[in-house]
Amino acid sequence: MQQYDVIVVGAGAMGMSAGYHLAAGGRKTLLIDADNPPHGNGTHHGETRIIRHAYGEGREYTPMALRAQALWYELEIETGRKLFLRTGLLQTGEPGSQMLSEMMESAKEHNLPVEILDSEAIQGRWPGLALPKSHIGCYEGDSGLLLCEACIAAYRDAALAKGADLKVNTPVTEILPDSDGVTVVTNEGTYRAKALVLTAGKFAGPMLRSVGLEPALKPIRKTVAWFPTETHDYDADRFPAFLFDLPEGIYYGFPSIEGSGVKVGRHDGESRPSPLDRPMPPFGTYPEDGHDITEYVRRYMPGVTPAAAKGSACTYTMTPDEHFIVDSHPEYPHIAIGAGFSGHGFKFASVIGEMLAKLAFRESPGFDLSLFSLDRFKSNV
Repeated sequence: MQQYDVIVVGAGAMGMSAGYHLAAGGRKTLLIDADNPPHGNGTHHGETRIIRHAYGEGREYTPMALRAQALWYELEIETGRKLFLRTGLLQTGEPGSQMLSEMMESAKEHNLPVEILDSEAIQGRWPGLALPKSHIGCYEGDSGLLLCEACIAAYRDAALAKGADLKVNTPVTEILPDSDGVTVVTNEGTYRAKALVLTAGKFAGPMLRSVGLEPALKPIRKTVAWFPTETHDYDADRFPAFLFDLPEGIYYGFPSIEGSGVKVGRHDGESRPSPLDRPMPPFGTYPEDGHDITEYVRRYMPGVTPAAAKGSACTYTMTPDEHFIVDSHPEYPHIAIGAGFSGHGFKFASVIGEMLAKLAFRESPGFDLSLFSLDRFKSNV
């Protein structure tokens, strides 16, 4: 049986980052994934993810977002790859909306440079938008987007360069924890380690149940689509990533990168369960795929053709309160858990990997993680 200091089960965004930080810290590390990351069967594909600092979902996230941004910059330097595009981030909504108010308070508390704009100023700066006159916006110029597959590939190569081992296309069939460590069983072999990092994405529920927990996790299928643009107003050198808090829903998107078209998704709304026992049904499988986002484009982006050029489906693994799970196993503290990232976790992958690498060896993660504890779901864990 091969022996390691630590095994990472699930080498997607969080797991690959954790594997890098562990290997960089001198830990003998094994990463295991049922697929071959980066891939299109989980939550980390689709070309781009927003990264923002003044956080509308809670001020507790802002210090983590700032550390995450610094780590993405470090990864760019270490690997020589472009991972972040500083397009800025525009968030709009009605005055007093919870997300905008929290974003403003976060910016004030952490002294972040955020501009407050009325709808006339927004449309003067970005003529590709048609907003309700009552809307205001918060523009954060230091934010932007991450090239998500490139980020995973960069962490993968950097982890391997630091000495980590990686087993791909290798499903885990059993996890056997004890007071001294963990045994991980796969069809290709059995491995032993002093510690475990469990970051299994949409498979986190079954994996956590296998180690005695009953997490309140719900994997759902979400879709995004890319729309052709009729002007250069939406090009990435002049148009920001965006997040719209509207009465009809919360919509987000990205500028056109090298002619790719504007990418748009809906964060909230009804969604189908994400299947665990078969491949994800592709975009266009269901009649509702793309309907809401097409109507959003038609109404609010007049220079975008409201007919998707392509689309994609991925998974959100939701917790009931839409905050993450980042914690240690209550019985086996050498098992660090990252799960339930609820459709807004990718930007934090760099710092969450760093925190999980510390938690696995009972070191301080450097942040207050009470918001992300398993204890808040005691009735479901």
